[in-house]
Amino acid sequence: MLCTDCQRREVIFTRPYSGERLCQQCFLSSVERRVRKAISKYDMLRPDDKIAVAVSGGKDSLSLLHILHRIEREFPQAEVIALTVDEGIPKYRDEAVTLSAKICEKLGVEQIVVSFQELYGLTLQEMATRVKGRRGELTPCSFCGVLRRKALNIAAKRIGATKVATAHNLDDETHTMLLNVIHGNILRLGRTEPSTTEGTAAFIPRVKPLCETPEEETTLYAYLRGFEFQSAQCPHAPQALRTEIREFVAKLEANHPGTRFTIYQSFEKLASFMKGTSKPKLAACKLCSEPSVGDICEACRMLSRLKGMEKENPAPP
Repeated sequence: MLCTDCQRREVIFTRPYSGERLCQQCFLSSVERRVRKAISKYDMLRPDDKIAVAVSGGKDSLSLLHILHRIEREFPQAEVIALTVDEGIPKYRDEAVTLSAKICEKLGVEQIVVSFQELYGLTLQEMATRVKGRRGELTPCSFCGVLRRKALNIAAKRIGATKVATAHNLDDETHTMLLNVIHGNILRLGRTEPSTTEGTAAFIPRVKPLCETPEEETTLYAYLRGFEFQSAQCPHAPQALRTEIREFVAKLEANHPGTRFTIYQSFEKLASFMKGTSKPKLAACKLCSEPSVGDICEACRMLSRLKGMEKENPAPP
C-alpha cells in the first residue's frame, strides 16, 4: 500500500480520524507541519524569542525540543534552551534527566536543570510520604503540577527566556478540559489557552506547540527519529483522576475516531466566548514574589500545608 501523500513509498502509519496513510518521511513532515501551523494559528512565537523548552525526558518533550530546534535554525536571532525539572522521584526522574541530557548534547542545545529540593527544600518523594494515607488530602500529582509550573517560571526568568514551551499534546489538553468540568472549574475554561502570549516581568508567557498533535503521533515521531525516551509511568500517576479520564477518552477515540479533536474544538469555542471575562489579574505572592491570583500563591499554600504535616507527624528520631 502506497502513501496517500507522496504516492511513492510504503505506508507505515494510518490516521483513522482522517483516513491518511503515510510513509515514514511524509509522516514526520506532517507532524512538523502541524506544529508549525499551531505556532502560526495561535501566534505563539516571534523570530527573536529565547525559548525555554520544558524537557522531561519523555517522548512528547523530546519531540517538541527536536522540532523547535529545527525551526529555530531558520531564525538566527532565536534561541532554544532546554529546562528540566527534577522533582526528586527515585530512579524515575534520574533516568529522565539522563535521557534529556543525551538528546540536548546531540542537538547542541544547552540544558538547565532545577530541582524541587533546591527550590522548595523537599523532594516530591518526601512530599508524597507526608500525604500518604491522609483522607481528603492532596495527591502527589496535584501539588507536583503546581510546583513544576512555578519551577519552570523561576528557571525561565533566570536565563532571560521570553517564552516557555511545554509539550502538552492534544490528549493532554482534552484531559485538562474535561477535568475542569468534572471539578466544577468552569471559569478556568476561559484561561485554557494554547498560547499565553501576554507576560510580565514576573510571569514568562507559555506556549503549547503540540496542542493539536495526538499523543500516539508524538510517540511515533520520537521513535522514528531514534530518540531514547522514558516510557515508564510515574509511580504516582495511578493516584490521579487524570488517569481515569485518559482511559475514558482513549476508549471513545478508538470507537469514534476524531473524538479528541471534537472535544478540543468544542471547548476552544466555549473558551473564546469566556475569554477576558474570567481572566484573573496577577499580583506578586507576599511570600515568594512569584505571580499569584491572590496574596499567597497556590505553591506557597501547598508548601505551607506540607510543612504543617511534618509538625503534626514529625519523623522518628
